[in-house]
Amino acid sequence: MKDSQGQTLYVGKAKNLKNRVQSYFRSSKHHSPKIKKLVKHLRDFDYILTDTEFEAFMLECQLIKSIKPLYNRMMKSPQSFIYISISLTGMHRKIDIAYNPIENNGKVYFGPFTSRSNVERAIRGLKECFKLNCSNPNGTNSACLNYSLGSCLGRCLGGHAEQQYNDILDRFISFLKGTDRSILEDMNQMMLNASEAFDFEAASAYRDHIQAVSSMFKKEKVIEFTEENHNIIAIERLTDSTIKLFLIKRTDILFSHNYSAAGNIEGKIKTNILAYFKKDEANAAGDISRHEIDAAHIIYRYLHCGSCFYLIIPENWLDPENHSSLDLALEGLLNNPQYFQPPL
Repeated sequence: MKDSQGQTLYVGKAKNLKNRVQSYFRSSKHHSPKIKKLVKHLRDFDYILTDTEFEAFMLECQLIKSIKPLYNRMMKSPQSFIYISISLTGMHRKIDIAYNPIENNGKVYFGPFTSRSNVERAIRGLKECFKLNCSNPNGTNSACLNYSLGSCLGRCLGGHAEQQYNDILDRFISFLKGTDRSILEDMNQMMLNASEAFDFEAASAYRDHIQAVSSMFKKEKVIEFTEENHNIIAIERLTDSTIKLFLIKRTDILFSHNYSAAGNIEGKIKTNILAYFKKDEANAAGDISRHEIDAAHIIYRYLHCGSCFYLIIPENWLDPENHSSLDLALEGLLNNPQYFQPPL
């Protein structure tokens, strides 16, 4: 969407462009001030057709990052990406949120995440379930107000409760790393106990806390998957006779093309794989940046949603002596896609 000077105000995607554009001019009394201001300055728009919704999401993400439209503030703002921060040592360890991780400062960071409210909800759920809401976190060996209210396990008193608190933080760290799910198991047991005691209000609260904490684990899985820097081939059927091929590396679509499903396309796909997936030390796996996070979530969700079938190409399959493994995998992918779809 553009203003009278041709400046891009907003970038968005739509399955039905007509309905989407009309929505900005209908029921204007229900629009937010931002939308009303956008409509007031809107004079023209361009559109780009894509074959798949996945391409539309990726293009939207790319354009927002490159153009930085005024009304796409959520994607533009550096504070739209936050991290969970947990101190590793010290007498009074803390779990908090941060915008900019600092190396070697005695803390471990998880993220980046795109929603501050979701992260705050997860931390609040963890604290409420395990009574970590100490209102005297610096510790004076005297009970805080929350301890008397039953929402602090007593870390303010030091001793065993302090160790309990630290153990819970360590388990949460292990949970986010994917090595220990006991935190979630305990929360599920709390929900079950509340339900069996007919305390359905508490059970409902536990359920919401579980969902919030689980969402953080899923986000960490996205980051872990992206950091592994996979070579991915994804195929989506457009029509009965046409398929769409994507070659994806990390958070980039390196190549995409439409093929006739009736043709013998294994050789063509193999040629493109060898051309675009090359061993390169400069592309070694590494930490995901906040600039990659939106594309990472789009790609992960696309592979996981079932609208495509995909194959991860190991690096050694790119060696000439292992091309037979690549040939067999491509044949299996095109003839029996479900077999080659590993769990994410």
